This record gives sequence, C-alpha cells and structure tokens, in this order.
Amino acid sequence: MKNLGHYLFALIYSIYKILPVKKNKVLCIMTHDDGEGSNVSIVAKALKALSNNYSISYITKSDVENLKNIKQIGTIIKFFFKSTFDLASSEIVLLDNTFIPFAYLKSRNKQKIIQLWHGTGTIKKFGQDYNQGKLKKIEKKANKNITHLIVNSTSMKHLYAQAFAVPIERVYDIGVPKTDELLNRIIDIKRSGINKDRLYIFEKYNIPLENKLILYAPTFRDADINGPEIYKWIKPIVDNLPSEYHFALRLHPFVAKSYNENDISDKVLQMSMERDLNTLLMAADILITDYSSIVFDYSVTDKPMVFYPYDLEEFSDQGRGFYNYYNSYVPGPIAYTGEDIADIIKDENFDLYKTFTFKEDSFNYLDGMATNRLINLIQSQ
Repeated sequence: MKNLGHYLFALIYSIYKILPVKKNKVLCIMTHDDGEGSNVSIVAKALKALSNNYSISYITKSDVENLKNIKQIGTIIKFFFKSTFDLASSEIVLLDNTFIPFAYLKSRNKQKIIQLWHGTGTIKKFGQDYNQGKLKKIEKKANKNITHLIVNSTSMKHLYAQAFAVPIERVYDIGVPKTDELLNRIIDIKRSGINKDRLYIFEKYNIPLENKLILYAPTFRDADINGPEIYKWIKPIVDNLPSEYHFALRLHPFVAKSYNENDISDKVLQMSMERDLNTLLMAADILITDYSSIVFDYSVTDKPMVFYPYDLEEFSDQGRGFYNYYNSYVPGPIAYTGEDIADIIKDENFDLYKTFTFKEDSFNYLDGMATNRLINLIQSQ
C-alpha cells in the first residue's frame, strides 16, 4: 500500500512539472522534527525575516502520520495534490530526514534540495552504513536528489557523504542552524544573567530552583516500544542520589507513549513531549545518555555528561555499531550500572576537558552564524 502511495505521489508530481519553478518558493519537509528549534524551522523563520518575497509551505510529521488514517480525507488530498504541487514548484526544498517519495521521482534542475538532517552529528552508524536490503536501495535513490548536505565539521564530511551516498562535493561543512539557537541562548544568559529556559522548565514541572535537573536521553531501541525497560536502568540512579536531584526524561515518541512516570519516582518527570529540545538542553545541569547524537548539541553548553551504555556489547555487535571506538570517543565518564552513575554524579567526577575538546573537534564554527552561511550559500548558487 505504501509503495502504491509513493508511485501516486510521483505520478501527480510529474504532471505538475509542466509548471515553472517559482523563485523564492520554499517547501519545508519536516517529517522528523517539526518543532520551532529544528533546523528546518530555524531556516524558514530566517528566510521570512529576510524578505517577504519568500513563500513557504510545509509537509510535517503529523501530515505524514495522518496518512495512515483513512478518515483523514482532507490530509490525504492535501498530501497527494497540494504537497506534490509545492514540491514541483519550489525553488528550495529543506529536509530534516530521508523523504522516501524522492526515490520514485527526479527533482528539477533548478531546484535546491537541502538535507539539513535532524542530528547535529553521529556516534552510531546510520543510513547506507547501517540499513540493508530494499530500504537501503530506496534511501540511496531518494538521496540522489540532494544538492546540498549540511554538516558541522570537516571531519563529518566524508562520513555523511558515505552514509547518504552523495558525492563529497555536495557536502557543506558550514554548521547546522539549530546550533545557532543554543549559542544565542548562551550569549543571552551571559548578558542578562537569566536562564529563561531553566525558569520555564522548573516552573512548569514544579522543581525548586535550588535543585538539580538531570536530563536522561537514551537512544531508541526497538525492544522498548511496547514495554520500555527504562524502569530497570534508571531506578538505581534515582535511588542512590540525594532528593535534590530531579530527572527529565527525553524518550523516543514511540517509547514515551508506553511509559508511566509514576512507576519509578515522583522525581522522574516525563518531558519527551517538550517540542523544543534546546529548552531542555539549556535547563538541565547534567546529561545522561548512551549513543545518542544529543551529545553534540549538549557539548555546546559546556555542561557535564555521563554515559550509560548498559548494553554496549550487544548494541555494538548486534545493533548499529559505531564509527569510532566508543570508550575513547564519548566526551565523559562511562558507567554500566545505575549505582556507578549515581557515584559519578555525587562525586562530580566529570571530564569537562574531554567535553571541551569534543566540542572543538565536532564544530568548524561556534559563532552562531550557520544559518546566515546557509542562506548565503542558497542565494549564491
């Protein structure tokens, strides 16, 4: 059924190709993150602020999800007729994920198809380095339409070119827009002395301002969809830390639906549905994660990280695997039990120098101007 939908999308798109590409028309395809702090949202906002001549339309995550519901007739009609028109007539297409219908069509010569992705970097393998079979072939065909692939650093250029199967000359190491948002908020705190994101989160979730907030953001695991095992892994941490520590959970949406925070502790707060990840990054005092690309974003804040890869051997051998040797690459101490994580936090046994060097190696620019560089690149070609 999905394949039929993709072919129908491509067929209608091919009909619309008789119409001209409209200058300064932008289509934002946000099938992974449609929040205000996402790469695509930030670029769209910047283009609007730059000139009223930009016309912007959207395909969002909810648009795609609603296609599964046959009762959503309006959404289905919009997707197959308006979205195909917008795609065929837009000069600029901004993506935050692989858009599978691209595998069934060929973009137009005058179009700029800009893949911003949703991760700031990567620890684990993805795309062509991980996927197999039909999915791998379809993604490779879809990615042939990419004209600009945006990354943070020179060290990531070859890795991303390989993972997306695009020529290296289409990869631009100019920095990703959502890093600008973090840097601007950090500058604002230095100027005003007020962390607005922290105040917002602490007030919303009734956390005393003198207390500490730990952000726990584990990597998505298929096995956690129906019965998340987060209870097993986080409870020993909660039980072994003083009462002034609170936990913010940032889980994959599929996992978050199956989670009930009352099953662990009233100190563990479900924040997976907060739309702006940057708000949580700025509000937190410490990050606990395992293999997530969130480490690249969080490193910009210069705050401590602890790594909790409780299934490292299994994930490495049977899961995605890594681009670098995990134990020496991650920017912080590693522990395999909740008790050890708690001890690291209580003793403040962090490695901030490693965090700093990781940040310096992962970003060509930390000047808050990545969005401007991208817009200059769009306008100059």
